[in-house]
Formats: sequence, structure tokens, C-alpha cells
Amino acid sequence: MARATVTEQTERTVADEPGRRRRSLPLAALVAMRPQQCLTKNTFVFAALVFAYKVFDPVAFLQAAVAFALFCAVSGAIYLFNDLMDVEQDRLHPRKRLRPIAAGELPVPLAWALIVAIVPLTLGAAFALRPLLAGVLGVYVAVQVGYSLGLKHQVILDVFIIASGFVLRAAAGGVAIGVVISPWLYVCTALGALFLGFSKRRAEIMLLNQYAGKHRRVLEEYSATLLEELIAIVTALTVMAYSLYTFSAETLPQDHSMMLTIPFVLYAIFRYLYLVYRKNEGGSPETLFLTDVPLLTSIVLCALTAIAILYLPRG
Repeated sequence: MARATVTEQTERTVADEPGRRRRSLPLAALVAMRPQQCLTKNTFVFAALVFAYKVFDPVAFLQAAVAFALFCAVSGAIYLFNDLMDVEQDRLHPRKRLRPIAAGELPVPLAWALIVAIVPLTLGAAFALRPLLAGVLGVYVAVQVGYSLGLKHQVILDVFIIASGFVLRAAAGGVAIGVVISPWLYVCTALGALFLGFSKRRAEIMLLNQYAGKHRRVLEEYSATLLEELIAIVTALTVMAYSLYTFSAETLPQDHSMMLTIPFVLYAIFRYLYLVYRKNEGGSPETLFLTDVPLLTSIVLCALTAIAILYLPRG
């Protein structure tokens, strides 16, 4: 009875908000799968394509694109599952309470039906492309389900599990096109993901204050000071690892020209730290990457510079 009352109150809150209209069922289902997060996070699938010099290989590009689409689908199903597990906690969050399941716009049975339909179909399609790709997707699903069922309450391990998702995305890209992935790609991806993960935890603590533990139990184990120290350590490791990668990786040009991308990476990291510490942002990294113009510009310039270094002919 109490749960129904909370749901009814949440639905009225959503309907009564100025300028906000109740979403249709198809739109609610789409929003619940968080397409913005899927599209931004799953771009890591294309990393192997770029660094294996296969961007202009139509077959490899198609294989990577299919892997990207499959990861988007299965990620969306995982977001549905996560929201089903966290529905009551989400209703205590100033922004997450507006998610379709928490707001009562997407019925719980329909959300379960979508999960049951999407995951097997996605794994089957991945197996048809490459059996090992289905294995990577299966590991991703298993890890994320474990996270939603309880591992998210384990301090520090929770962020490591989030980071593992990005590593698995990079691995899926390599598997999809049949190339061996450089260990540097794994290291830099993992460290970058840890940087974003700890920054997100700090943003949640700063936003929710004394209510942080009620929204996410593991936040009771963190403090702003601890997270700031962890962020400082991971930041230093990320800068060092990427810098070493630019002149040590065997797959890169031997003239060390990839070092030209270091200033863009440094600026992006420092800009992100500015947004986290001075603007109390960081709770939604995918939004920052798309809306903060200086940050987006540095990322685009870094990508263009890397592509030019890797693909333009040398005299």
C-alpha cells in the first residue's frame, strides 16, 4: 500500500511540474533505456577500429557498427534492470525520480518484458557475428546484473565494476573486427573510467548531502575528502599512462607524433576537474561531454589530431 501511495504521489509530481507533460509509453520506454548514455559510453567500441588503422575498411567498420548497436541494446536493457532494482531509491533523488519507471510512466511488467526480449536477441545476434563477441556481451551482462543486485553496495569495488564496463566495450570492439587490442588501450580506458566514476560519486555526495546514504547505500562509506584523494591519484595515473602510451605503444607512429594529443587530454582532464570542484558537476558525465563547449572542443580536437596522425600519409 505504501509503495502504491509513493507511486501515485510521484506520478502527480511529474504531471504537475511546470512545462512537463506525461510521456507516451513508447517514449517512456526509450527514455528509460537512456539513449544518450548508451550512445556516448558505447563509442568506446570504436576505439579498436581507430587504432587498428581500419576506419576506412568498410567491412571492419560495419562489424564495429553492429557491435556498437548490440552494446547499445544490451546497455539499455541493463539500465531498465537497474532502474527496476532502484525504483524506491530513485524516488528520493531530485533528478532520478523523473525516470520513467520511478515516475510510473513505464509499467514494471513492460520493463521486464523488454529485458527478457532484448538480452537473448542481442546475445544471439552477437554470436552470429562472432561467438567471442557474444561471450564479451555475456560477461558484461553478468557483471552489471551482479552490480545491480548487490555489488554496487561494496565501497570502491562499485566504481571498479563501472570501469570494467568500459574495458569490456573496448574489448568488444577489438573482438568484433578480429584484431588484438593493445594493453595500453585497456589501461587508459580503465583509468579514465575510474576517474569519471569517482568524480560521479563525489557529485552525488555533494548534491544529496545528508540524504546520500538513503539514495545509494554505498555513499555512506564515502566522504568528499576520500573521493578527492582517490580522484587525485587516478588523475595522476591517467596522465602518466596516456603520456607513456603516446611514445611507447608499438602500434603508433615511431616518430612519437601522437604526443601532440597530450595537451588536449590534459586540458580535458583539468576542465573536467574544474567542473567537478568549482561547479559541482560530474553527476552526469555523458551530459557534460555533450554540453560543455570547452570540454567537447578539446575532445573533438584530440580525436581529429589522433586520426590525422594515424591516417594521413607521411612524406
